[in-house]
Amino acid sequence: MHETRRRQISRRSLFKATGATAGAVTLSTGIAQAAGRAQAQAAGSAQGSGYAHPGLLHTGADLDRMAAKVKAGAAPYAAGFARLTANRHAQSGWTANPQTTVYRGAGSPQNYAILYNDVHAAYQNALRYHVDGDTAHADTAVAILNSWSEKLTSLEGSADRFLAAGLYGYQIANAAELVRDRDDFELDRFRTMLTTVFAPVSESFLKDHNNAVVTNYWTNWDLTAMACVLATGVFCDDEARVARVVEYFENGAGLGSVRNAIPVVGDDGLAEWLEAGRDQGHALLGVGLMGTVCEMAWNQGIDLYGYDDSRFLKGAQYVAKWSLGGDVSYTANTRRKGAIGGWSGSETASDAAPVDPTMTRPIWAMISNHYTKRRGLSAPYLTRIAAKATPEGGGGDYGPNSGGYDQLGFGTLAFTRDKVTGSGAGAGAGGSTGGGAGGGKPAGAGSASPSGSASPSGPAANAPGGSAPGPGSATTPAGGNSGDLASTGAGDLAAWTAATGITALAGGLLLLRRRGRTQQEQRRTGGGAHSR
Repeated sequence: MHETRRRQISRRSLFKATGATAGAVTLSTGIAQAAGRAQAQAAGSAQGSGYAHPGLLHTGADLDRMAAKVKAGAAPYAAGFARLTANRHAQSGWTANPQTTVYRGAGSPQNYAILYNDVHAAYQNALRYHVDGDTAHADTAVAILNSWSEKLTSLEGSADRFLAAGLYGYQIANAAELVRDRDDFELDRFRTMLTTVFAPVSESFLKDHNNAVVTNYWTNWDLTAMACVLATGVFCDDEARVARVVEYFENGAGLGSVRNAIPVVGDDGLAEWLEAGRDQGHALLGVGLMGTVCEMAWNQGIDLYGYDDSRFLKGAQYVAKWSLGGDVSYTANTRRKGAIGGWSGSETASDAAPVDPTMTRPIWAMISNHYTKRRGLSAPYLTRIAAKATPEGGGGDYGPNSGGYDQLGFGTLAFTRDKVTGSGAGAGAGGSTGGGAGGGKPAGAGSASPSGSASPSGPAANAPGGSAPGPGSATTPAGGNSGDLASTGAGDLAAWTAATGITALAGGLLLLRRRGRTQQEQRRTGGGAHSR
């Protein structure tokens, strides 16, 4: 029988922990688990490892809290755990179906659903193992992850391959982080898969944006790539990768950097989310992904949550209010589109899109608990929408399509926390507000006060020169095929404009038809991380 991290420290943990001392804990069922984590983290620091493990979306303290709260039958943890155990992916004995090549997007035999189902099964079984200590779930998670690291060699398809790399890369790393100290887990082989299959695709996107104009792709495209590179950096103790994501979050040219994703801060303390001018589903996806990046960084002592006077808080509050049916302002925003050396055009979002108040994603518990419980800030819209979404489920609970698997979920179980007493402004595992092990710089003060600025900022705010394209601007590919741009290539433009309700105007301006869209149309476009 495999050794469990709840009752006995693994041989790898013992090796790492040589010379370290274990702190005592009061819960008898958690003694070895908590001690093993403390020893492994201390030994990792002594050996020069820059990061605490586990330390992506969940730290050792988080896992111990979940287990203790569920054992005590505490609300809302018990309801969150019941949601987990009811999910078909969380059952031990799930049989993986690894592929050599995963395809996502037009022009390929798509099989990416196999990957995301297996990834969510690995994550849910690993999380369940940490809560109830049943080794059958750990065995299942390890078997799934080992089978994929043994077989997967590439991600292919249209531009949607970048989404596959980003989404499933950060998710599979989080699943593996929960079983990385198991003796039967092929740690080195898994690291190789992350660094040769997933991360390079995401890094290529952040660098070259698929040979497109940097603002061609909406916010969530950058954020999927950032999440993958950050998760890979932490999992593989690669400080350069972590620092690259922190720098991009703060200063990146693409729409995923915080000032481009949230270009306007209002006097009311809310900040406009760029993709609110697109549709609700993708705006929710973007908020969830930015929260994921912030949480993983926080757990390594890097405070992106508080960066730029807690700009993300203001943007998340905006999306929460809007999604609850509240009125929000929106400053018309024009972005450049097209391929470098190919066709070019622009697109203007002139108003916040209609919303369906019943639409939800499992994203709110993590963000709300950070700002209100860790930091003690007021976030009324986040509090309301998180309560409405309780208990949050995970992959498989939000529909059968890929959009229902864009987040790992189960935030009610994983992120509900008691309010921190005293100053809650310090960062997570690294214990600083920015200068954590990953090279983060000092961040904002973490206050929720409005900045007083109502002006757009960053390259996403307006077209070059602050004006719309003049007559004669190109709206169709110039010089032949534009390549593989998602929903922007020669073959995609007509179908894309029809599917999204975007009209190509003679002057070269793509203008969103938002006012006339029905809630039924909104649901259709709210499914996944697609550009369409």
